[in-house]
Amino acid sequence: MTAPGRTSTHQQGSNRASPHPQGTGQQGTGQQGTGGTGSARTVWLVARRELDTRVRTRSFVLGTLVMILLIAAYPALMFFIGQNASATTVGFTGRAAAVIQPTEITAESMGESVEGREITDVADGKQQVRAGELDALVTGTPGALKLIVEDRPDAGLRAVLDAVAGQQALNTELSRAGLDPAEVNAAVASAKVAVTSLEPADPQQGQRLALAMAAAFLLYFMLIGSSQMVAQGVVEEKSSRVVEILLSTIRPSQLLAGKVLGIGLTGLLQFLVIGVVGVVATTTTGLMTLPSTASAGTLVWALVWFLLGFFFYATIMAAGASLVSRQEDLQGVVMPIIMLLIVPFVVGISILPNDPESSLGTALSLVPGFSPVLMPMRIALGVAAPWEIAVSIVLSVLATAALLWLGGRIYSNAVLRTGARVKLSEALRAA
Repeated sequence: MTAPGRTSTHQQGSNRASPHPQGTGQQGTGQQGTGGTGSARTVWLVARRELDTRVRTRSFVLGTLVMILLIAAYPALMFFIGQNASATTVGFTGRAAAVIQPTEITAESMGESVEGREITDVADGKQQVRAGELDALVTGTPGALKLIVEDRPDAGLRAVLDAVAGQQALNTELSRAGLDPAEVNAAVASAKVAVTSLEPADPQQGQRLALAMAAAFLLYFMLIGSSQMVAQGVVEEKSSRVVEILLSTIRPSQLLAGKVLGIGLTGLLQFLVIGVVGVVATTTTGLMTLPSTASAGTLVWALVWFLLGFFFYATIMAAGASLVSRQEDLQGVVMPIIMLLIVPFVVGISILPNDPESSLGTALSLVPGFSPVLMPMRIALGVAAPWEIAVSIVLSVLATAALLWLGGRIYSNAVLRTGARVKLSEALRAA
C-alpha cells in the first residue's frame, strides 16, 4: 500500500509518491518485507514501543492508582457508614412508655431503626432533646401520642408513631366491643394474599444489577479514554513530523495496527488491574455475596468486550485523527465518534435497570459499536442468551475487520498530508 503525497518539504511535486525510500519491494529491511512474519514482527515492535512508553508515563500510573484507591475506598466507606448508622433515639414519658416495644417492632417492619428510652420527667426529656441526647420525646397516652422535637419531625419516625397510635386506638375500641385485641390482630395479620410467581424473582438481582452498572461505567470511561489516546497519538506524530520518519521504514498499515495494538494492550492492562481490585474488594468485604464464578465471569466478559470495543472505536479514531494536523482540530473529529458510545451507555443505565429484557436493549446489544457496553450488562444481569452473545461477537468482529480495512485506507492516504484538514472523500480516494 502506498501513501499519498504531502505538502511538506520531504516530498514536493507528487501527491502519490511513496514514503518508502526503497520502494515496496522485499529487498530492504526485514520490516519492509511483505511476508507475514516480517509484517507481524513490525506491528509488534510498534505495539511494544507504544506499550512501554505509555505504561511508564506518570498519567498512566497515577490514573490507575487513583481508580484503585477509589474502588478500594468504596467498600470501606460503606462499612464505615453501616457501623456508624445509629438508630433514632426516642424518649417516652408517662403512659406513653407502654408503647416503647410496639414502636420498636413497628419501626423494624417499616424499615426504620428506633431505640426507645423511658424518661421519668417531661422537662428532663425536653432538655435532652435540646441537648441532642434524644432525637425526639413522646408524651400523651397510647391512643393519643404527642411528639416533641427540636425543629422538625423525621418523616419516618412520624409514620411509625402514627401506625402505633392507630393500632392502640383500634385495640381500645375492640376492647370496648368485648373483643380480644390480640385475637383480632392475629386474624388480621394472617389474612394475606397468596402469591404465585410464574417466574420467581432472583434474590441476587440487586447485586447483579450493581455488577452490570459497574461494568458499564468502567467500559464506557475506559473505551473513551483509550480510543482518544489513539487519536491524540496520531495527531502528535503527524504534527511533529515523527510519522514521516516512521513511514520511511514501515508501511502505514503496520504503523496503524501497531499503534492500536499497543495502546489496546495498555488499556487492557489498566482495565484488568482495576477490575481485579474491584472484584476482590467487594467480595472480601462482604458487599458482594454473588458466587465468585459470577463476579469472575462478568470481569472476563468485560475484558473481552473491552478489546472488541477498543479495536472498533480506536480504528475509527485513528482514521479520523489522521485527517487533521493540530490538536485544536481533533475535537471536531472525535466528538461524533464519542456520541456512538454515549447512546448505548444512556440506554444501559436508564432502561436495563428497570427492564433487563427490554426489546430496545436486546436489539441494540447486537449492533456493533453498541454491543461493548450493552452486552456485558445483559450478561451480568443474566438475560443474554448464548446465541445472542455469539451473534454480537461475530458481528463485532466482522464490523471491526471492515473498519480496519477502511480505516487503514483513510489513515494511509491522509496521515502524511499536513496543513489544512483533509477531506474524507480525498482520503478515501485510491492512492
